[in-house]
Amino acid sequence: MRFWDTSAVVPLLVDEPETARVKRLAQEDQAIAVWWTTRTECASAIARLRREAKIDAADEKRTKRLLQQLAAAWTEIAPGKRLRDRAERLVSVHPLRAADAFQLAAALVWARGKTTGRGLVSFDDRLREAAAREGFDVLPADERS
Repeated sequence: MRFWDTSAVVPLLVDEPETARVKRLAQEDQAIAVWWTTRTECASAIARLRREAKIDAADEKRTKRLLQQLAAAWTEIAPGKRLRDRAERLVSVHPLRAADAFQLAAALVWARGKTTGRGLVSFDDRLREAAAREGFDVLPADERS
């Protein structure tokens, strides 16, 4: 199982430049853990794409169904005091926005603080950097290196 940030889940739902890469990762390990807000963040991304006419009504409906199926199968990390405390620590030691700190805090709760050998899938540069500094294996591997 890997922890997936919303930036990596959305390309599983709609065709984006990163879609092939995340589909390969999902095929390697189909068990997905996410933060509590991920489904809403994905719904927001789908609605934005529809408003911007990047997807049509049929694509929106299909994508929402796919999101529901994916959400029914993933493990969701719920909010709580322990997670909030971790997020507050993270914003003090990494240049993260609050939403990204909650994503990373959820990943830390999911990993029970043992990040070695644990994968975190994201395309957000700040989150990737902070996750790597916290000890996660950040995926997909940076092809720019």
